[in-house]
Amino acid sequence: MDNGRAETFKERRALFMAQIGAAVAILPSAPIAVRSNDVEFIYRQDNDFYYLTGFAEPESVALLAPGHKDGEFVMLVRPRDRERETWTGRRAGVEGAMLEYGADKAYTLDEFDRVLARYLEGVERVYYPLGHNERINARVLELMRGAQAMRPRTGSGPIAMLDPRELIHEARLKKRPEELDAMRRAAAISREAHIEAMRRARGGMMEWEIEAVVDYAFRSRGASGPSYPSIIASGPNAATLHYIHNDRRMGAGELLLIDAGCEYDFYASDVTRTFPVGARFSEAQRALYSVVLEAQRRGIEAVRPGVRFDDVHEAALRVLVEGMIDLGLIKGPLDDALATSAYRRYYMHRTSHWLGMDVHDVGLYRMGGSSRVLEPSMVLTVEPGIYIAADDDNAPQALRGVGVRIEDDVLVTADGHEVLTATIPKTIEEVEALTAQ
Repeated sequence: MDNGRAETFKERRALFMAQIGAAVAILPSAPIAVRSNDVEFIYRQDNDFYYLTGFAEPESVALLAPGHKDGEFVMLVRPRDRERETWTGRRAGVEGAMLEYGADKAYTLDEFDRVLARYLEGVERVYYPLGHNERINARVLELMRGAQAMRPRTGSGPIAMLDPRELIHEARLKKRPEELDAMRRAAAISREAHIEAMRRARGGMMEWEIEAVVDYAFRSRGASGPSYPSIIASGPNAATLHYIHNDRRMGAGELLLIDAGCEYDFYASDVTRTFPVGARFSEAQRALYSVVLEAQRRGIEAVRPGVRFDDVHEAALRVLVEGMIDLGLIKGPLDDALATSAYRRYYMHRTSHWLGMDVHDVGLYRMGGSSRVLEPSMVLTVEPGIYIAADDDNAPQALRGVGVRIEDDVLVTADGHEVLTATIPKTIEEVEALTAQ
């Protein structure tokens, strides 16, 4: 790890330890997941663990104990093992945890019980994400019970277990410059993938062929891959919000909804574009698309410091519902349609979510019972849509089996917003210049 990155993780740990005070935090790595038989899924580190340590290996635990005489930042890791490393790659080991990742002390994971018992002796509060790692859960609880049993004799020991995630998640919600650099890179790579998909999609192709185009664009430009399973939804499949089968043959002129973003250096992009397959928009498609595009414009326009998170949704929603009335999908007047939620037949999700290391990133949406106020350095999506099932007899014939969603990643700045994915084509003219070549 270079010095700049090491300093970033050190600063994050310092902030977290200042918040927990005279306590110990126990953070386990993500468990290994088996795909089938003896084949494992590609390993992906837990985001909270990585956020504070920068350590991407499995079977590891971090202890953070402000002011502890034996070290404030301690790691327990897999030992170096020449035979195992031949099969699965180099391990940092105890020395690497200290030299490369800045741990004050490091031990092998089989010393967990001995080391943690020493750290539990003098603290009353323990921060641990209970339920996150079942194997570690049992060991932590057993060690806590042992330390609590000694408390009447020693006068010290843990009396409370707290969840560290809310503290970490509040820190993750506001992005630092190096995090935004990674998110901008993820957005730039996703741009290339969406443009290539618009150029390549033609009637008769399978959805998975376009998924392959998208995945190739991600990996060939340095991303680790998709930040979530890519949605390549043609025709009526676009009315299924999380459609991931991607196995339908596309028809020329149908709308193709692609919800796909890459992950770069542990940070996600989340982008949706909808376009006609190898053609220009039909009149009905254009009318529906224009409504969603205007709703998204109004939602993005609402993003600025001091507004409520819900204000973005409400700004986009009014445009969507008014458009649904004009298109003959629902009946007006507008305020009645909003009050009765008649629109939910065609728009059943919210307009935004946080974005960061997780595609649906962490952080509270409500505080004190009210919608959270946006602040600079937060990143959220703006993604309105209209989805009409193929068998919806209430919808005009030309709109049945059509779904449109448009999604961008938006950073709240000191005086407004920055659309991180702004260069990905989405106006009708921009889209048709690519699809109808």
